[in-house]
Amino acid sequence: MRLPSRAVKVLAAAALPLALAACSSGSSHASDSPTAAAKPDKAKDPNAGLLTGTQLKTVLAPASYFASGFAADPSLTRDTGDTFRTPAAKGAATPNCAALGATAWIDLTGIEGVSFAQSSYIDKNTSAELDQEIDVYRGTTAADVMKALANVVAACPSYPDSDTHSKVTVTGTSTSGLGDDAYSITLTDSAWESGTTLIATRVGTAVVSVLSTDGSDNGAASAKKLTEQIVAHLKGKADTANPA
Repeated sequence: MRLPSRAVKVLAAAALPLALAACSSGSSHASDSPTAAAKPDKAKDPNAGLLTGTQLKTVLAPASYFASGFAADPSLTRDTGDTFRTPAAKGAATPNCAALGATAWIDLTGIEGVSFAQSSYIDKNTSAELDQEIDVYRGTTAADVMKALANVVAACPSYPDSDTHSKVTVTGTSTSGLGDDAYSITLTDSAWESGTTLIATRVGTAVVSVLSTDGSDNGAASAKKLTEQIVAHLKGKADTANPA
Protein backbone atom coordinates (compact mmCIF):
# COMPACT_ATOMS: atom_id res chain seq x y z
CA MET A 1 0.00 0.00 0.00
CA ARG A 2 1.28 3.43 -0.86
CA LEU A 3 2.36 5.56 2.08
CA PRO A 4 1.21 9.12 1.24
CA SER A 5 3.29 12.11 2.26
CA ARG A 6 1.52 13.87 5.08
CA ALA A 7 3.49 17.07 4.48
CA VAL A 8 2.10 17.55 1.00
CA LYS A 9 -1.46 16.82 2.02
CA VAL A 10 -2.31 20.08 3.73
CA LEU A 11 -3.20 21.82 0.49
CA ALA A 12 -6.80 22.80 1.13
CA ALA A 13 -7.31 26.43 2.11
CA ALA A 14 -7.20 26.65 5.90
CA ALA A 15 -8.15 30.30 6.13
CA LEU A 16 -11.69 31.04 7.18
CA PRO A 17 -13.84 32.27 4.27
CA LEU A 18 -14.60 35.90 3.95
CA ALA A 19 -18.27 36.67 4.34
CA LEU A 20 -19.83 38.34 1.36
CA ALA A 21 -20.74 41.94 2.05
CA ALA A 22 -24.50 42.24 2.14
CA CYS A 23 -25.93 44.53 -0.49
CA SER A 24 -28.63 46.96 0.60
CA SER A 25 -30.20 49.82 -1.25
CA GLY A 26 -31.19 53.01 0.48
CA SER A 27 -34.90 53.67 0.40
CA SER A 28 -36.03 55.94 -2.40
CA HIS A 29 -39.15 57.94 -2.62
CA ALA A 30 -40.87 59.24 -5.72
CA SER A 31 -40.65 63.01 -6.08
CA ASP A 32 -43.54 65.27 -6.83
CA SER A 33 -42.53 65.16 -10.48
CA PRO A 34 -44.46 62.59 -12.57
CA THR A 35 -41.23 61.84 -14.44
CA ALA A 36 -39.34 60.64 -11.34
CA ALA A 37 -37.14 57.58 -11.95
CA ALA A 38 -38.57 54.22 -10.92
CA LYS A 39 -37.17 52.51 -7.83
CA PRO A 40 -34.30 50.19 -8.91
CA ASP A 41 -34.74 46.43 -8.51
CA LYS A 42 -32.94 44.82 -5.62
CA ALA A 43 -29.74 43.12 -6.78
CA LYS A 44 -30.06 39.34 -7.02
CA ASP A 45 -27.93 37.33 -4.59
CA PRO A 46 -25.42 35.40 -6.77
CA ASN A 47 -25.30 32.64 -4.14
CA ALA A 48 -29.06 32.16 -3.89
CA GLY A 49 -29.90 28.46 -3.80
CA LEU A 50 -26.29 27.33 -3.36
CA LEU A 51 -25.36 25.04 -0.49
CA THR A 52 -23.14 26.38 2.29
CA GLY A 53 -20.19 24.58 3.82
CA THR A 54 -22.31 23.74 6.84
CA GLN A 55 -24.88 22.05 4.61
CA LEU A 56 -22.21 20.28 2.57
CA LYS A 57 -20.61 18.88 5.71
CA THR A 58 -23.77 16.88 6.40
CA VAL A 59 -23.61 15.37 2.90
CA LEU A 60 -20.12 13.90 3.31
CA ALA A 61 -19.97 10.23 4.25
CA PRO A 62 -20.10 9.93 8.07
CA ALA A 63 -17.57 8.06 10.19
CA SER A 64 -19.94 5.09 10.34
CA TYR A 65 -19.56 4.62 6.56
CA PHE A 66 -15.88 3.74 6.80
CA ALA A 67 -14.57 0.27 7.60
CA SER A 68 -13.05 -0.63 10.95
CA GLY A 69 -9.55 0.77 11.26
CA PHE A 70 -10.29 4.04 9.46
CA ALA A 71 -10.29 7.23 11.51
CA ALA A 72 -10.79 10.86 10.56
CA ASP A 73 -7.78 13.17 10.35
CA PRO A 74 -8.92 16.30 12.24
CA SER A 75 -6.31 18.46 10.50
CA LEU A 76 -7.95 17.72 7.13
CA THR A 77 -11.56 18.16 8.22
CA ARG A 78 -12.86 21.64 7.44
CA ASP A 79 -15.60 23.62 5.67
CA THR A 80 -16.60 27.19 4.88
CA GLY A 81 -19.37 27.34 7.46
CA ASP A 82 -22.46 29.45 6.78
CA THR A 83 -20.70 32.11 4.70
CA PHE A 84 -19.67 32.15 1.03
CA ARG A 85 -16.25 32.95 -0.39
CA THR A 86 -15.66 35.21 -3.34
CA PRO A 87 -15.06 32.90 -6.34
CA ALA A 88 -11.68 33.05 -8.04
CA ALA A 89 -10.01 31.67 -11.14
CA LYS A 90 -6.24 31.62 -11.46
CA GLY A 91 -4.54 32.26 -14.76
CA ALA A 92 -3.18 29.39 -16.81
CA ALA A 93 0.00 28.01 -15.26
CA THR A 94 1.95 24.79 -15.08
CA PRO A 95 0.20 22.75 -12.37
CA ASN A 96 1.98 21.24 -9.38
CA CYS A 97 1.39 17.69 -10.60
CA ALA A 98 2.41 16.11 -7.29
CA ALA A 99 -0.70 17.71 -5.77
CA LEU A 100 -2.76 15.04 -7.56
CA GLY A 101 -1.78 12.74 -4.71
CA ALA A 102 -3.03 15.10 -2.00
CA THR A 103 -6.28 16.40 -0.58
CA ALA A 104 -7.89 19.30 -2.47
CA TRP A 105 -6.46 17.99 -5.74
CA ILE A 106 -9.50 19.53 -7.45
CA ASP A 107 -7.85 22.94 -6.87
CA LEU A 108 -5.39 22.09 -9.66
CA THR A 109 -8.09 23.30 -12.08
CA GLY A 110 -7.34 26.82 -10.86
CA ILE A 111 -11.03 27.48 -10.19
CA GLU A 112 -12.18 28.19 -6.65
CA GLY A 113 -15.82 27.88 -5.63
CA VAL A 114 -17.89 29.76 -3.08
CA SER A 115 -18.24 26.98 -0.50
CA PHE A 116 -16.77 23.58 0.34
CA ALA A 117 -16.55 20.81 2.92
CA GLN A 118 -13.93 18.07 3.19
CA SER A 119 -12.66 15.27 5.39
CA SER A 120 -9.99 12.58 5.23
CA TYR A 121 -9.95 9.08 6.72
CA ILE A 122 -6.80 6.99 7.24
CA ASP A 123 -6.54 3.28 8.08
CA LYS A 124 -4.06 3.14 10.95
CA ASN A 125 -3.12 -0.45 10.08
CA THR A 126 -2.55 -0.25 6.34
CA SER A 127 -2.12 3.53 5.78
CA ALA A 128 -4.91 3.28 3.18
CA GLU A 129 -6.54 6.66 2.63
CA LEU A 130 -10.02 7.87 1.65
CA ASP A 131 -10.52 11.61 1.09
CA GLN A 132 -13.82 13.30 0.29
CA GLU A 133 -14.67 16.87 -0.68
CA ILE A 134 -17.57 18.84 -2.15
CA ASP A 135 -17.07 22.24 -3.78
CA VAL A 136 -19.92 24.49 -4.92
CA TYR A 137 -19.67 27.03 -7.73
CA ARG A 138 -21.86 29.75 -9.21
CA GLY A 139 -23.69 29.35 -12.51
CA THR A 140 -22.11 26.90 -14.95
CA THR A 141 -18.64 27.10 -13.40
CA ALA A 142 -18.84 23.51 -12.11
CA ALA A 143 -18.95 22.31 -15.72
CA ASP A 144 -15.82 24.37 -16.44
CA VAL A 145 -14.05 22.62 -13.55
CA MET A 146 -14.81 19.23 -15.08
CA LYS A 147 -13.43 20.32 -18.45
CA ALA A 148 -10.31 21.71 -16.80
CA LEU A 149 -9.48 18.34 -15.24
CA ALA A 150 -8.65 16.88 -18.65
CA ASN A 151 -6.23 19.76 -19.19
CA VAL A 152 -4.55 19.02 -15.86
CA VAL A 153 -4.00 15.38 -16.82
CA ALA A 154 -2.67 16.42 -20.23
CA ALA A 155 -0.17 18.70 -18.47
CA CYS A 156 0.77 15.98 -15.96
CA PRO A 157 1.49 12.69 -17.76
CA SER A 158 3.83 11.86 -14.88
CA TYR A 159 5.58 13.41 -11.90
CA PRO A 160 8.31 12.36 -9.41
CA ASP A 161 7.28 10.90 -6.05
CA SER A 162 9.39 12.64 -3.42
CA ASP A 163 8.88 9.76 -0.96
CA THR A 164 10.07 6.89 -3.16
CA HIS A 165 12.10 8.90 -5.69
CA SER A 166 10.26 7.10 -8.48
CA LYS A 167 7.97 8.18 -11.32
CA VAL A 168 4.19 8.35 -10.94
CA THR A 169 2.22 7.74 -14.14
CA VAL A 170 -1.03 9.70 -14.54
CA THR A 171 -3.96 8.62 -16.71
CA GLY A 172 -7.44 10.12 -16.96
CA THR A 173 -10.75 9.28 -18.60
CA SER A 174 -14.36 10.40 -18.69
CA THR A 175 -16.58 8.17 -16.56
CA SER A 176 -20.27 7.38 -17.05
CA GLY A 177 -22.95 6.54 -14.53
CA LEU A 178 -21.99 9.07 -11.86
CA GLY A 179 -23.81 12.37 -11.45
CA ASP A 180 -24.22 14.75 -14.40
CA ASP A 181 -20.70 13.95 -15.61
CA ALA A 182 -17.58 12.46 -14.08
CA TYR A 183 -13.85 12.15 -14.69
CA SER A 184 -11.50 9.55 -13.20
CA ILE A 185 -7.74 9.78 -12.74
CA THR A 186 -5.43 6.88 -11.90
CA LEU A 187 -1.98 7.29 -10.37
CA THR A 188 0.39 4.30 -10.58
CA ASP A 189 4.02 3.79 -9.63
CA SER A 190 6.15 0.64 -9.75
CA ALA A 191 7.45 1.49 -6.29
CA TRP A 192 3.95 1.41 -4.76
CA GLU A 193 2.09 -1.71 -3.64
CA SER A 194 -1.08 -0.22 -5.12
CA GLY A 195 -1.99 2.99 -6.93
CA THR A 196 -4.45 5.80 -6.30
CA THR A 197 -7.81 6.58 -7.87
CA LEU A 198 -9.31 10.07 -8.03
CA ILE A 199 -12.88 10.69 -9.14
CA ALA A 200 -14.54 14.06 -9.76
CA THR A 201 -18.29 14.10 -10.28
CA ARG A 202 -20.51 17.07 -11.06
CA VAL A 203 -23.97 17.29 -9.51
CA GLY A 204 -25.55 20.53 -10.70
CA THR A 205 -23.44 23.38 -9.32
CA ALA A 206 -21.36 21.10 -7.09
CA VAL A 207 -18.31 18.93 -7.76
CA VAL A 208 -17.68 15.88 -5.57
CA SER A 209 -14.02 14.82 -5.47
CA VAL A 210 -12.67 11.69 -3.82
CA LEU A 211 -9.24 10.09 -3.47
CA SER A 212 -8.68 6.45 -2.58
CA THR A 213 -5.63 4.27 -2.00
CA ASP A 214 -7.81 1.57 -0.41
CA GLY A 215 -7.70 -1.76 -2.25
CA SER A 216 -5.48 -3.75 -4.58
CA ASP A 217 -7.26 -2.28 -7.63
CA ASN A 218 -5.57 1.12 -7.20
CA GLY A 219 -8.45 2.15 -4.97
CA ALA A 220 -10.91 2.15 -7.89
CA ALA A 221 -13.80 0.25 -6.30
CA SER A 222 -13.67 2.09 -2.98
CA ALA A 223 -13.41 5.46 -4.76
CA LYS A 224 -16.51 4.70 -6.82
CA LYS A 225 -18.46 3.44 -3.82
CA LEU A 226 -17.65 6.56 -1.80
CA THR A 227 -18.55 8.79 -4.76
CA GLU A 228 -21.93 7.06 -5.15
CA GLN A 229 -22.63 7.54 -1.44
CA ILE A 230 -21.94 11.28 -1.56
CA VAL A 231 -23.71 11.87 -4.87
CA ALA A 232 -26.91 10.20 -3.64
CA HIS A 233 -26.98 12.33 -0.49
CA LEU A 234 -26.04 15.49 -2.40
CA LYS A 235 -28.93 15.07 -4.83
CA GLY A 236 -31.33 14.79 -1.93
CA LYS A 237 -29.90 17.88 -0.23
CA ALA A 238 -29.98 19.91 -3.45
CA ASP A 239 -33.63 18.93 -4.07
CA THR A 240 -34.51 20.12 -0.56
CA ALA A 241 -32.67 23.42 -1.00
CA ASN A 242 -34.22 24.04 -4.43
CA PRO A 243 -37.75 22.56 -4.40
CA ALA A 244 -39.55 22.41 -7.72
